[in-house]
Amino acid sequence: MATPSPAHPRQVDKGPHVQLSAAGPRPVIGFVDDEPDLVMMSADYLIRDGFSVVTAADVRGAAALVRAHPLDLLVLDLMLPDGSGLDLLRGVIAGRHLPVIILTGRAEEHERVVGLELGADDYVVKPFSLPELGARIRAVLRRARSASAGAVHRVGALAVDTRSRQVNVEGRAVALTALEFDLLATFAAAPRQVFSAGQLLTEVWGPASERRDHSAVAEHVYRLRRKLTRAGAAQPRIVTVRGVGYRLDP
Repeated sequence: MATPSPAHPRQVDKGPHVQLSAAGPRPVIGFVDDEPDLVMMSADYLIRDGFSVVTAADVRGAAALVRAHPLDLLVLDLMLPDGSGLDLLRGVIAGRHLPVIILTGRAEEHERVVGLELGADDYVVKPFSLPELGARIRAVLRRARSASAGAVHRVGALAVDTRSRQVNVEGRAVALTALEFDLLATFAAAPRQVFSAGQLLTEVWGPASERRDHSAVAEHVYRLRRKLTRAGAAQPRIVTVRGVGYRLDP
């Protein structure tokens, strides 16, 4: 780990640069983008907001960064000079318990959806506000680190263990992202209760969720349904209550 330094982070073209705080352990955030000004402003803000920051400018540097540092979360731009951030999600990050927030442009809806399918936990559309980015990071970290003291929720063939954060369908493990797990745990804790998209945004997505379109909920519900179906869970089912929201029917 690099020696703590009060200086501003530098943009490094051929590998990561580390900027850590001397004020004790902080969550380590990887920030990957090829816009030097954006990287500098974001890193400065996140450092002031209580994080340590590690940066890279391309896919190769990001891969080295992920391998070399014990990251708590990665903020990843999808459009990089030597390739796509999606390649990093498919390869280096696949199978790791590493929360990821992807950065996309407004016209990159397909890439955003693919990124979420590959395991990203959230996304931020450029241009974005730095306070919103900080809030999103904290929300994802809180979801990823939460260790609820509640018992295992059993609904039909489904078992959701909120302590180990594991999901099973008739004894078969189901791999979910951190956000998908929290969404399912919310449903499983209150079967038959209808949750509006706004409620789910507040309870699952956390701070700053009021700025997110409700279609984000629909996207994640769709993926969650598909994963449960592929695991063989005919019941319970996540049901759409038209004009109201969603519920889990045993």
